[in-house]
Amino acid sequence: MSNASLAELPKSVDPYRLAENNSTLEGMVPLSGLGRFREAVLGLPEGAQCRVRLAFTMDGERRRMVKGELEAPVQLECQRCLGPMEATLSSSFVLGLVTSDEQAQQLPRELEPFLTEDFSADLWSMVEDELLLVLPAFPLHGRSDCPARETLETFEPKGEAAEPARKSGDNPFSVLADLKKTKH
Repeated sequence: MSNASLAELPKSVDPYRLAENNSTLEGMVPLSGLGRFREAVLGLPEGAQCRVRLAFTMDGERRRMVKGELEAPVQLECQRCLGPMEATLSSSFVLGLVTSDEQAQQLPRELEPFLTEDFSADLWSMVEDELLLVLPAFPLHGRSDCPARETLETFEPKGEAAEPARKSGDNPFSVLADLKKTKH
């Protein structure tokens, strides 16, 4: 299914009714509408959208859950060359729908809580939270794709971090030792 055939995902739904009916929602969320996420990335392709699939279900103990998958194109800053790099973020997640902190504490460990109002959940906020969670902490181009590869090959010819060259007996604290000797 192509992205063009998917409608925009609604911002707000009744997740409890959807879970009782075992409903699945598929749609797009415009990344320009996610302010916190926009600020966390270097840039977004023009008209970029996040493709989202959310399956609302109930488990054997009547806990309401949402199983989600998402995928979004972004531009990140390579931490090696500090240049822009294209990336696609993707995530699969399972959330337990709760209306209070007490309910959240009763969820099994494998379920992350998603706090909702009694009959309303902000799906765009859910998507934004998940996108922020999958942002790489240290984005890097592939080694052969990085504009800094020539510099890397100079300092790390075998693909391993270069050790600073040291003469044997060269101690960075020797200057301090010399100072200490002159004061006595």
